[in-house]
Amino acid sequence: MRTSEDVLATHDVAPEAPDATRTLAYRRSLRASRGRRATAALRRRRVFRSRGSAFVAMAGLLLASGGAVAAQHGGGQRAGLSGETITAVQRALGVPADGVVGPVTRGAAKRFQRKHGLIADGVIGPQTLAALGIESAKATAKPLRAGAASVGDRVLQRIAACESGGNPTAVSAGGRYRGKYQFSRATWRLMGGKGDPARAAEAEQDRLAARLLAQAGTSPWPNCA
Repeated sequence: MRTSEDVLATHDVAPEAPDATRTLAYRRSLRASRGRRATAALRRRRVFRSRGSAFVAMAGLLLASGGAVAAQHGGGQRAGLSGETITAVQRALGVPADGVVGPVTRGAAKRFQRKHGLIADGVIGPQTLAALGIESAKATAKPLRAGAASVGDRVLQRIAACESGGNPTAVSAGGRYRGKYQFSRATWRLMGGKGDPARAAEAEQDRLAARLLAQAGTSPWPNCA
């Protein structure tokens, strides 16, 4: 038999069960909603970051390509030099002769300009060309007149004047460097020469010096470049 206390106990507990269930469900729903919002926010941040990274990467590529274009069109190109003239300049400077004024050529030009009291900007203009002994700066330049010295001849004349005063029989103080272009015996033999460079015919010295210039530029004559 149920007592009055049992009845009261029933009335006290039963009405609260639905409220507790609803509260628990609400809390679970709230947590799930917050989780979904946090996940969505995280996803948005990731998308934003990825887009931002892509934008930065694209900007970097644009800057790099712009720098590469500027490098390709800097220096000699701004001065309107032809590929042939640029190649002659590179040979005179002792750098790879690819006909394109890049960082290596501009760096060599700056060093040459500083050494010769010119504005060291790396731009191969008329003054730099004149100091190098190169005839023309224009891409549309006319061929040299008949009988005029070639670019290589002018460079060799300048080197010979610097090294020996143009004397085919000159010998350095220590005897190591000999002839018009002050060949060492080892370099002379490497170019195909025989005997003593200082006793060879001047034409032979000119020929082998031209061969050396074509192969190595002016680097064998660093004090006269």
